[in-house]
Amino acid sequence: MAKSRRLAKLGAYLRPHWREATLGIIALLSVNGLGVYIPLLIRACVDKLSTNFSLNEILYYVVQIILLSSAMLLIRMASRIWLFGVGRQVEFDLKQRIFQHLLRLEPSYFATNTIGDLISRATSDVENIRRLLGFAVLSLANTLFAYALTLPVMLGISVNLTLAALAVYPLILLLVNLFSNRLRQQQAKVQEQLSEISELIQEDISGIALIKIYAQEENERRAFAEKNQHLLAANLQLAKSRNTLFPLISGLANLSSLVVIWLGATQISSGTLAVGDFLAILIYIERLVFPTALLGFTITAYQRGEVSIDRLDSIFSVTPKIQDAADVVHLPRDEVKGELIAKNLSYTYPSSSIPALENVNFSIAPGELVAIVGAIGSGKTTLANAIPRLLDIEPGQLFLDGWDITKIALADLRGAIAYVPQDSFLFSTTIKNNIRYGDPLREQEDVEYFAKIAQIDAEISNLAEKYETIVGERGITLSGGQRQRTALARAMLVDAPVLILDDALSSVDNQTATRILNNLSSGKVRKTIIFITHQLSAAAAADRIFVMDKGKIVQVGNHLELVQQQGLYRTLWSQHQVEELLH
Repeated sequence: MAKSRRLAKLGAYLRPHWREATLGIIALLSVNGLGVYIPLLIRACVDKLSTNFSLNEILYYVVQIILLSSAMLLIRMASRIWLFGVGRQVEFDLKQRIFQHLLRLEPSYFATNTIGDLISRATSDVENIRRLLGFAVLSLANTLFAYALTLPVMLGISVNLTLAALAVYPLILLLVNLFSNRLRQQQAKVQEQLSEISELIQEDISGIALIKIYAQEENERRAFAEKNQHLLAANLQLAKSRNTLFPLISGLANLSSLVVIWLGATQISSGTLAVGDFLAILIYIERLVFPTALLGFTITAYQRGEVSIDRLDSIFSVTPKIQDAADVVHLPRDEVKGELIAKNLSYTYPSSSIPALENVNFSIAPGELVAIVGAIGSGKTTLANAIPRLLDIEPGQLFLDGWDITKIALADLRGAIAYVPQDSFLFSTTIKNNIRYGDPLREQEDVEYFAKIAQIDAEISNLAEKYETIVGERGITLSGGQRQRTALARAMLVDAPVLILDDALSSVDNQTATRILNNLSSGKVRKTIIFITHQLSAAAAADRIFVMDKGKIVQVGNHLELVQQQGLYRTLWSQHQVEELLH
């Protein structure tokens, strides 16, 4: 069942390129047809040598053999170009499909599947399938045609010699069967170890600063050496099996040639076999030795391909949980006002039994600045992720301008919401390209305008390359506060009606954070803003403050109202004032 499923997958990969594959197969058939015909010409030429012959007759055969051999060479080259080209096309298709599929999956998928493993599947596993659909298909087709066309001619020349030559081939098939499962398991082990080492490399390169801060270079070196040793052991086991199987196959195949020489010489001496027939049989046996010996390499390519098909299928089989509903509603961004309403909004993470959000209710008016405060783990980030539907929330709980967000087209919903998360991720490109990431064609003056609103323009202007400065991987050349404000400018540039800041100013001082909020909540950039923060002095400038605790909104009001109430906000504010005095 598993094998038929894998073959069906291979068929699906090949289907878009059936023309090239067909041309390659036809070319291989032609090559093997010529490969059968040429030894017959050689036989005729040799038989002529044993009778009265003229030089012209011999030249006639020689010219034919040269021309047909040249045509055979050209056609074989064409078959390789077509079939190997199909493998490359499938490689391109798979990489494109993997990337597009990963883009559709929700962030929670990447929290449980490491980047290193996904990269390994998108590179080495795709490479294995490429080899399978290039080299292995060519090899199998060549072997099939070689036997199908050569054996009938061999049997027509001498049944006894042909059967004697093929006597060892059942042993070859038995060897292949014995090694098959072992090779597949060992190949799977190699792929797993390769994924693990890719994960470690990716993780260590991303966290190189932390490794150096804690002086853990030696520990990481040992961890890498251990995984590298496991990969070496797995590769050596696979190599041992391959280097045992392939020489055995080759040796058994060559044994058939020795049998033919021994029996053929006996029959020639007794006059029952012509020299030309004997030579033709030897050539045919030699033609079968190479594809038979190559069978071992084909098996390895197939075993690798089987493992890789399963590993890629585990990615493609994941269906995005968050996608457009059947009765999807389209909401143009220029028509969005920015009203947000929650009705008994609840959400529990799959890995937990405790609700992260429990019966949350609120109504946020268009253009209102709402701050959300609370202790760590109170549900603030979960709420921020629920609004742009980064979490799979149930219908009928969260509404944008009166529309259930689970009914709004994802592209329209997320186009109406600019979200600056806690981790201010920047791409390894210029500051200008990072700011205009959401609208890559925006002009320089627009980039600078929103940088000024985010209070980052002056610092960018002091850099040697200004807005053309390359920020490095994940923005490593900028400080935490600079990364956050660059990310904020990026969110502002798309001019979405709703802006969510999830602790996005935590690395910015209170005065700068307050100026940024004042810029955001006034003038032509005014929009609905949800400001999640631990900076209570900045939150105090909000129109309203939501206080969260254990997944619930426990207090609502402006700063003056809340500090006069006995409640969590007053406690948090008192702690904030003490911290300010200590600083």
